[in-house]
Amino acid sequence: MFAVYAEKFSSDDPLSGLVVGERPDPEVPPGWAKVTVKAASLNHHDLWSLRGVGLRDEALPMILGCDAAGYDEDGNEVVVHAVVNDPHWQGDQTLDPKRSLLSERHQGTFAESVVVPRGNVIPKPASLSFAEAACLPTAWLTAYRMLFTQGDLKPGDTVLVQGAGGGVATALIMLARAGGLKVLATSRDEAKRARALEIGAHEVFESGARLPVKVDAVMETVGRATWSHSIRSLRPGGAIVISGTTSGPNLDDAELTRIFFLQLKVIGSTMGTTTELASLVNLMDATGVRPLIDRELPMDRAPEGFAAMAEGDVFGKIVFTR
Repeated sequence: MFAVYAEKFSSDDPLSGLVVGERPDPEVPPGWAKVTVKAASLNHHDLWSLRGVGLRDEALPMILGCDAAGYDEDGNEVVVHAVVNDPHWQGDQTLDPKRSLLSERHQGTFAESVVVPRGNVIPKPASLSFAEAACLPTAWLTAYRMLFTQGDLKPGDTVLVQGAGGGVATALIMLARAGGLKVLATSRDEAKRARALEIGAHEVFESGARLPVKVDAVMETVGRATWSHSIRSLRPGGAIVISGTTSGPNLDDAELTRIFFLQLKVIGSTMGTTTELASLVNLMDATGVRPLIDRELPMDRAPEGFAAMAEGDVFGKIVFTR
């Protein structure tokens, strides 16, 4: 079958290991389901995989891609949940120490079809296109859990979203606005700040700028470059919810004194559960909120999408279609 896969790793030139070609058709184990892929969205995870992060040499060649929407074996329109759990795990799926994402241990979604545990298949409402639905399982689900599960934010709360532009950040802005929150956002790029206003931010600021108010929570995906600003933007007792470190994980100053003196909360957040994905899909269906898609490309032009993400030339999600 047609697929987009990692053949080798390179930290300096990750796209050199990306191949558009043919791979064997997948086998379907008992309790698993085969989904015919109509659309799949690109994540930073896919770019990191080409650098060898989270993926072992013995797993190569590996079909990339975590997210997909398409048809199940009965012809139903479905969305694929990207987290694969140990079959014996009970409880919050994101806490399973043996969990993995599609394209880590199991072949991913940038292909004609993908095989997943049957419980990972969620009905897709007709109101969502395949391209829109394919944006939800990683970036949008991450944002949903950050805001409403880990952040426990309520209508009227004020939230700061750092680094407007990426897939998670744009999802955070749009979901926060839909959830009745006061939304502030930052970006180094003037054009991205303008776009953040268009998609729902109430106010935007340059990265590191002093805010007019202290916020209830900060949604952090950038890491080192914005950490100090995030901590200093919180009200006493506020929370920073972190799901990524795109600028690097190491900190010169973790602001520990400020954290303990102001009783701030630092909360990690990773992906989301199948139940949360179903809730997110229902929210999108009920509110009419739609993922922001930067561009749609045929899957055989996937290298163009990877190059755009590597260059940072993205606002919203890149979606590959078949």
